[in-house]
Amino acid sequence: MVHLTPNPSFSVTVRVQLPHRAGMLAAVTQAIAEVGGNLGRIDLVEQNRYWLVRDLAIDATSTDHAEEIVQQIRILDQVKVIDVYDRTFKLHYRGKITVQSKAPLEHPDDLAMAYTPGVGRVCKAIANDPSQVYNLTIKANTVAIVTDGSAVLGLGNLGPEAALPVMEGKAMLFKEFAGIDAFPICLDTQDPEEIIRTVKYLAPVFGGVNLEDIAAPQCFVIEERLRRELKIPVFHDDQHGTAIVSLAAMINALKLVGKSLAEVRIVINGAGAAGVAVARLLQEAGANHIVLCDSQGIIHSGRPNLTAEKREFAVSQGGSLPDALQGADVFLGVSVPGVLTPEMVKTMAPGRIVFAMANPIPEIQPELIAGEAAVIATGRSDYPNQINNVLAFPGLFRGALDCHAVALTSSMYLEAAYAIASLVSAAELSAEKIVPSVFDKRVAATVAAAVQRAARQAGVANA
Repeated sequence: MVHLTPNPSFSVTVRVQLPHRAGMLAAVTQAIAEVGGNLGRIDLVEQNRYWLVRDLAIDATSTDHAEEIVQQIRILDQVKVIDVYDRTFKLHYRGKITVQSKAPLEHPDDLAMAYTPGVGRVCKAIANDPSQVYNLTIKANTVAIVTDGSAVLGLGNLGPEAALPVMEGKAMLFKEFAGIDAFPICLDTQDPEEIIRTVKYLAPVFGGVNLEDIAAPQCFVIEERLRRELKIPVFHDDQHGTAIVSLAAMINALKLVGKSLAEVRIVINGAGAAGVAVARLLQEAGANHIVLCDSQGIIHSGRPNLTAEKREFAVSQGGSLPDALQGADVFLGVSVPGVLTPEMVKTMAPGRIVFAMANPIPEIQPELIAGEAAVIATGRSDYPNQINNVLAFPGLFRGALDCHAVALTSSMYLEAAYAIASLVSAAELSAEKIVPSVFDKRVAATVAAAVQRAARQAGVANA
């Protein structure tokens, strides 16, 4: 097993006191390197003639690895470890988001307009013309991030409180990448009917709903019902965000290997919310040969007790994942770590494309197939070609909110994918760059414009 790359999600800051003489910092950095730590920022906190105090930011591969690094520093002669803290936990201390007023409250006039009695005039204006809610309240720029905590990241059913840090992070991404005010709604129920009812009660406040980390198959029912019963966009990011970015990456990967979407054989491993949505969008885009696999192998029509979503992609012949991959052009994993082996990859057709998107540990570590696959993508930020939903959902909602879309359509998803793919020019396109950076400021605006055009063409835009 190749060790994962140290990364900031398992990073610590170690405050050390060193004698103020040459070579002492080098001894510390050497100790960190010996156990595979990755040294980042070094800050000088305090100094005098005799000693220095420095903060060292160090990336590790796990909490155990971080502890090993700290212990390696502790045993150094004349080096004192003063403090250690987990950088990720510190970032989350008392939450990552806040609510801030847009207007000052510095004078009685301000209060009279923002609240009573002046606010009553605004209330009456909305009562007389409900469409004014988009002009006179936060609704026009606000998204509810709704979860029941039943499928938190790849960690499973952790419940609503444990899901909250993810939803806060999602709200940060909405704000930073698209200027959208989003708020976490973590529900203490996993009953689909109660979730549907609650979201409908909350809907007057929000211009859109982002469903997040809700397990299949309940997520399909919840999304379908809410899309039918609400007049605002409802989007399950685990399904459609993943599908949009996967399609964008696929478009550019196929350019590199000189193959067409209509002709390639695609094996998708993982038949939950993401796998089904990816398969559906690839079909919409023109893919004709898709085999969907789950933990039992190829999903085929002879298997009993298939869900409606799995029946949709059932093929006539069963088999294992290795069987499915024989001669396949593309492996796309939204499943579990380690399920793909180098031997399986070698049986695929030349010009192999491998999207190993399980997070944080992919279906196969890229180092193991560096010489076998033509294009490799993962869900991790420390490898090239990160398939990250943040390329899709901020711009998608920005476009939907700006045109007061009453729904989201598959054509809007397709146009979002084409827009993302277009931001990698022919000159930039390579095996290590098939999608733009998540920090590319063009992404959200380009996706938003494409989504607005598609919304108007589909007749779901009201502005």
